[in-house]
Amino acid sequence: MSSRFSICGGRVIDPASDFDAITDVHIAGGRVVALGDAPADFQAEWQLDATDLIVCPGLVDLCVRLREPGAEHKGTIRSETRAAACNGITTLCCPPDNVPVTDTPAVAELLQERAWLSGMAKVLPLAALTIGLRGEQLAEMGDLREAGCVGVSNALEPIENTDVLRHALEYAANCELPVFLSPQDAWLGHSGCVHEGAISTRMGLSGIPEAAETIEVSRDLLLMELTGAQVHFSHLSTARAVELLAQAQAKGLPATADVCAHQLFLTDMDLMDYNSQCHVYPPLRSTRDQDALRAAIQAGTVSVICSDHQPHEKDAKLAPFAQTAAGISGLDTLLPLTLRLASELSLPLPQVLRTVTSNPAQVLGIEAGHLSVGSVADICVFDPNAEWQLSIDNMHSLGINSPFLGWHLKGRVRYTVIDGRLVYQRLDNLAEVA
Repeated sequence: MSSRFSICGGRVIDPASDFDAITDVHIAGGRVVALGDAPADFQAEWQLDATDLIVCPGLVDLCVRLREPGAEHKGTIRSETRAAACNGITTLCCPPDNVPVTDTPAVAELLQERAWLSGMAKVLPLAALTIGLRGEQLAEMGDLREAGCVGVSNALEPIENTDVLRHALEYAANCELPVFLSPQDAWLGHSGCVHEGAISTRMGLSGIPEAAETIEVSRDLLLMELTGAQVHFSHLSTARAVELLAQAQAKGLPATADVCAHQLFLTDMDLMDYNSQCHVYPPLRSTRDQDALRAAIQAGTVSVICSDHQPHEKDAKLAPFAQTAAGISGLDTLLPLTLRLASELSLPLPQVLRTVTSNPAQVLGIEAGHLSVGSVADICVFDPNAEWQLSIDNMHSLGINSPFLGWHLKGRVRYTVIDGRLVYQRLDNLAEVA
């Protein structure tokens, strides 16, 4: 498609600037050149009709595992970036726990090159905090930053040695890289697979206590204060952790956090039939924890919702519960679940869209997540009233491991634009990728 076009008649929402109006968006050269009336010298070569649709910035997802390199039978860069684009996600951040680990510039460059060749969603890699994610020797964060990494993380591997973590945070601060920490004590609940409580006892499964998360959050906040590092907590799951984060923010610490979309709708009660599709890490917690996570989103204490996308092959979920692979294929449900949360909590649409657009972009410090004159034309156009049922047949990811199969959802992407290119469109119930 030509790069000069207009999106006409939609409700344009830019959460970053609180812009919300029914108007037109004009795009040329990969950027937004005007909202409302077109510039005098602008002539659209084609148009998209967005009547009764929402036009917003492309979604930014802070946690997407592409499975390539190392586990291409679960997913590939091409398949999962395509799935992202089909769901309005234009930028995604991938943790470093692929094989090989993203602890060298070569791996970081490989990820970005293959994503560029796929021509779909933009891939921003996180660099390993320690070599091999072993928690012993620091990775060369400066070199990895030059190779395009936008942050550092030890993925789901805890750093047992507090001195190593302190120096890692200091190094990251010197490199001006945000540190993504998944709070999990190295020993508490290390063999568990579900939330420790009455449900785990009744099911006879080893539990992961709340303290496994809160102890780490406490340590990390103290080290953040000591080192001045920019810390982002990935997928918080407990009420107590949210409370600790709120206290730190009240003291002026600029800590941020995200929550996985599935944690806002599922609890350990959903495990009662040993449904392996609900085997996730961190585990699904109690109703009390879920209520606290929802309240934290509402208050802005937790500012980001992510998919925590982890595609698996079918066999990975067929063993007894404790032996199945943890993780949910979440790209296909990120937007509809976010919209469902807005409905259930009576949140304004711009507020909830901020959690998947401008807020995650701000955490990364990237030019994305906003829709204003001069911004990069990464745009999601969706029908907020489209009702549909999630099934294996309409999932775009190679991974079909989702506990939301069979759920009736509302909100579906109609068009996705990346860098001013129409990469996805849905016409009548028939999905087409441009």
